[in-house]
Amino acid sequence: MHLPEYRSFRALAPLLVVCLLPLSASAQNTGDGSIYSRFGIGELQSYSSPQAQALGGGGYGLRSLNYVNFANPATLGDQVLTRAVAGLRFQNLRATAAGTGRSTLSEGNLGSVQFSFPIASRRVGAGLAFEPFSRVSYRVQLAGRTQPDPAQSDSVDYRIDYEGGGGLQQVSGGVGFQVTPSLAVGASGHILFGMLEYGRRTTFPGTLLRPANIVTSTRLSGVTGSFGASYTAASLLSRNDELTVGLSARLPVSLDARRVRTLGESLERDTLGSVTYGSATLPISAGLGIAYHPDTRWTLVLNGLYEPWTNFESDLDFSGSGTVDQEQLRDRFRMSGGVQIQPGGNNLLAPYFSRVAYRLGAYFDRSYVTPVAGIDINTLAVTGGFSLPTMLSGTRLDINFEVGTRGTTDHQLVKDVFYRISVNLNVGERWFQKQRLR
Repeated sequence: MHLPEYRSFRALAPLLVVCLLPLSASAQNTGDGSIYSRFGIGELQSYSSPQAQALGGGGYGLRSLNYVNFANPATLGDQVLTRAVAGLRFQNLRATAAGTGRSTLSEGNLGSVQFSFPIASRRVGAGLAFEPFSRVSYRVQLAGRTQPDPAQSDSVDYRIDYEGGGGLQQVSGGVGFQVTPSLAVGASGHILFGMLEYGRRTTFPGTLLRPANIVTSTRLSGVTGSFGASYTAASLLSRNDELTVGLSARLPVSLDARRVRTLGESLERDTLGSVTYGSATLPISAGLGIAYHPDTRWTLVLNGLYEPWTNFESDLDFSGSGTVDQEQLRDRFRMSGGVQIQPGGNNLLAPYFSRVAYRLGAYFDRSYVTPVAGIDINTLAVTGGFSLPTMLSGTRLDINFEVGTRGTTDHQLVKDVFYRISVNLNVGERWFQKQRLR
């Protein structure tokens, strides 16, 4: 679902000079997402649970009976209820280039879908999840006029639309084990698949010249795995406090790639040349998190993520990465933290607003690619939200928000200002458990 609002964006031309090809023209962004999704395998997505999302993301050391944290498979073992989680996300983004050029867009989409259940209550658990891994979504328009031919007196107006779509999806399944009351371990498998499409459509308004539409489509797929562990220590500073340290790592993954380039005047296109096959190897991803509970009312979290994207390898060229522009790759760092307060703690008989969980967090993310070599594309955002109890025991409605900036207007780049609102329904029921007579 797209609800676009477009404005003139002449100042995007300098970025496209850097990113796409040297054209002197005015520009207009009429896209569905950030121009930075143009690079690499797209804008990387991350999601573990509605709770962790409102606390800045990550949550590698976060444990809760109300949520299953898919960022660390070790937490899957600490389950009592069977849970199903699904959500919707709305985003508004305003992109600004040097000068006064701006573009505003709005969109909504489906977030992740998660399902988890205990095999042995608070000892062994399993979970399945479907979520986006990366996203390509942009559309940029350049308009200009050709240089006149010496043999002719007239030049021709032209318009070039650059657009990209698609991305990678991830299907995950994992198992967690509570080895001791303090130590938990887990493992999960991930299937990555999807298609990245980059198109260029050239038209000549007011003439009989035929338009040309060139699209490069790359289909990727691969399998990898993650391992996680967490350790919980109780009664450190007080009798009721608890500290959990969690570590999770996703192994490098080699993606099989199949690339097709097509040419046509419309959606019906002819293949240009033969199909190209190759592979792309994504680097290891390692996350470390700490969660501290002074008592049942408070939760404080701190997380870090590291991905050495300078080790990225590919037989095919990707925009801003691959075999040609390796200097445009950066090692990715992500730091986040947050605090949650639930005034009523675990008291189910407390007043309604005392059972609501109030959350606030923030994160810093250095992107793994950049249009200009040596210049970091950083994202800084504030997150937060509310977790509302419902009439159904074990079921909560989570409303989260995120406000942040990405990039800079320096070096002829673009600065994004965005806000996101997501709504997640977290249903918990006692399934697959035999009733016992007492």
